[in-house]
Amino acid sequence: MTNKLCVTVESGPKGKKVVAVAPEWPGLERGAKTEELAIERLRTYLPRYVPVAKLAGMEAAFASATDSSATDSSATDIDVVERYPGTGSTDFWGISFAFSSIDQQPMSDEELERELTLMRACWTFFDEVRARVSAELQRGPRGGGRDRDRIVQHTWAAELDWAKGIGVVMPLETLLSAEGLQEYRNAYCSAIQSFHAQAKMARKWPLRYLIRHTAFHTLDHAWEME
Repeated sequence: MTNKLCVTVESGPKGKKVVAVAPEWPGLERGAKTEELAIERLRTYLPRYVPVAKLAGMEAAFASATDSSATDSSATDIDVVERYPGTGSTDFWGISFAFSSIDQQPMSDEELERELTLMRACWTFFDEVRARVSAELQRGPRGGGRDRDRIVQHTWAAELDWAKGIGVVMPLETLLSAEGLQEYRNAYCSAIQSFHAQAKMARKWPLRYLIRHTAFHTLDHAWEME
């Protein structure tokens, strides 16, 4: 890692949405209508990622990489290291659905464990948020939004679908207990480690992408609940 925040930029084919991704920090990615806006939006979320880095035992490393604090990210130096084309889903959702060259690079065992540690920290943060927010979340100005339990089940259901790509198949009901959730997450990480050892992809997804997409989806909905 460097003393700059490395960012990749994914642009939808029709130019409707652009996503800024911090590949060294799984889960830290934000979309907007232009590259400049996406990067600035990512910058505003740096303080919100601090608790995740802290849970992973990487608070000092994150502070060094971003030159920011839990309240101020204005000093962060952004280094765009790659621009690459997205998909139609990038344009529609404003979420990363394509792979950068970094996503497709092989990982060492040490790099894999670092990424898994951060993904697990995202899960822990998600659990902490869902435990402290009320079941009925505050609605938007037009009455939109979802309740906590629906957000949680949506997050888990999507992840269970991706888990099939690494051979982990469990019903959603398993995740409803603390023991079942832990069993599932351990299986998810173990399967990623096994696929990594065999140099296998998660179907069409590189493992780096699976990890960062899992982390992003988890954090996105944790922040939604906040």
